[in-house]
Amino acid sequence: MEWHVTDAQSLRVIDNEIGDHGFSPAEYEIVRRVIYATADFDYVAHVRFSDQALQSGAAALAARTTIVVDVPMVQVGITPAIQATFANPVYCSMDALTRPQKGRSQAAWGIETLALRYPEAIFVVGDSEVALATLVDLIETQKVRPALVVGTPAGFLDTAVLKDRLQDTMIPHVRIDGRKGSAVVAAAIVNGLVDLAWQAYGQDPKSVN
Repeated sequence: MEWHVTDAQSLRVIDNEIGDHGFSPAEYEIVRRVIYATADFDYVAHVRFSDQALQSGAAALAARTTIVVDVPMVQVGITPAIQATFANPVYCSMDALTRPQKGRSQAAWGIETLALRYPEAIFVVGDSEVALATLVDLIETQKVRPALVVGTPAGFLDTAVLKDRLQDTMIPHVRIDGRKGSAVVAAAIVNGLVDLAWQAYGQDPKSVN
């Protein structure tokens, strides 16, 4: 992302308000992106990273690994950064051509279809709790093994338990603990990771044809 003067001023405000923290430099870059996108400092206490999550995600991006998202808002939010850097394929569960299944949402059976097609993809679930539940079920039954899962759906019922299940899978992931979350948060996490990966593995975006 190309930062402008007003962006830098906003980030300075974020840094001053957060103060001391226990994040690594790479993790903090993701956290401040989330706060910048949401203006919600509560996320300092809710963003969680599994071991090697950012390393695994950056390597997968550099390897042009397929990215699967749950809703168009996430796809629209991350596609410009992806196209300007690693050009990974990005597929949305809502566009998956699958046969509708009774009692299941389009996001759920769409994510399952794409997960079985791309079992080692990067999965970004920003909005749909049922899509994340479907993905976690597939991971727990060892049908898929994602390179990275970004799980940030908001909810009031089983969302916290679902995110705990994601933690227990030992799959590299970034999640939002508790009820908070949104597609905007998911896109901010991915875009921050793209910038970190590009610094580590990429080149000057201006030189890319």
